[in-house]
Amino acid sequence: MDKITINMNKFIQDHPRLKYIFFGGKGGVGKTVMAGAAGLWSARRGKKTLLTSTNPVHSLSSLMERDVLGRPTVVCDEENFYAYEIDTRDTIERSKQEIREKINWFLKFADITTKAEDFIESATMNPAFEESAMFENMIDIMLKDEYEFYVFDTAPTANARRLLGMSKVYSLWVEKMLKSREEARSLKELLSFSKKKEEDPLLDYLLSFKERMSHAKGLLTDEALTAFFFGTLPESLPIAVITRFINWFHEFGIPVGGVVVNGVIQKEQVGKDAAEFVLNRIRMQDEHMEEIWSIFGDKVRAIVPLFETEVKGVKMLNRMIEYLFAP
Repeated sequence: MDKITINMNKFIQDHPRLKYIFFGGKGGVGKTVMAGAAGLWSARRGKKTLLTSTNPVHSLSSLMERDVLGRPTVVCDEENFYAYEIDTRDTIERSKQEIREKINWFLKFADITTKAEDFIESATMNPAFEESAMFENMIDIMLKDEYEFYVFDTAPTANARRLLGMSKVYSLWVEKMLKSREEARSLKELLSFSKKKEEDPLLDYLLSFKERMSHAKGLLTDEALTAFFFGTLPESLPIAVITRFINWFHEFGIPVGGVVVNGVIQKEQVGKDAAEFVLNRIRMQDEHMEEIWSIFGDKVRAIVPLFETEVKGVKMLNRMIEYLFAP
């Protein structure tokens, strides 16, 4: 703990406009409990806070001991604290409907009689379709701007990487689509006997989508508003995972707030006559903590101990807050 120079509290104080924070990392490092503790901490400071899961495999309802699937729900009897698990099935169905409308627009514009349904399955079978739907849902939440503070519990890092990187991918895609659309419309007008310009709802949609993605990218890359925190255990694999992905997040311009180390055995509570297994785990963790200090240095924001029971419910979240936001 002595090596931490800027803890989570200090980091947030240094970023007074911070509004969107994300917790990510390898599966099983405690992202959800970190996000839950951060949400509760924010709400107790008077900010209307939304805790949202963008992980297709949700666990917020279990953590908060209240059903929060499909709608923002007040949790922990905190007036300002809402939690929300995005309903993946509902999101996918809505996205399919939007795709159906876009395809119908295109077919009508191109004077093609084929039914849109013939294209729907092929358009939605791509493995990335679910992530795209989740991304658009996340952006909807951010752009509605109904809360003062947002905490996102993301999917394991590889999925979070693709999810947050979609703002850049979408922007490139829209630029190409706009260029093709403009060329097609110009050619159609050139070949048409009528000088009247036809409405092009798909082009209007692309322009609107471009503006929306530009806004989203602006929010996701604004270091005054956004920070992504990586959770890890003092173990080699999760350390290696976040080391690799921190560089990727930097490349995409997503501000990295720092690293939170979870599950550290409290040596002062372990006697010398403890089981060899426990002593071996402590030695292993000590080695990996040295590695963490060496790699991340002053980017370490908090060290959370391994509790004697799982973190679930308000009582345990309060204990989590004591370490995650230690003064």
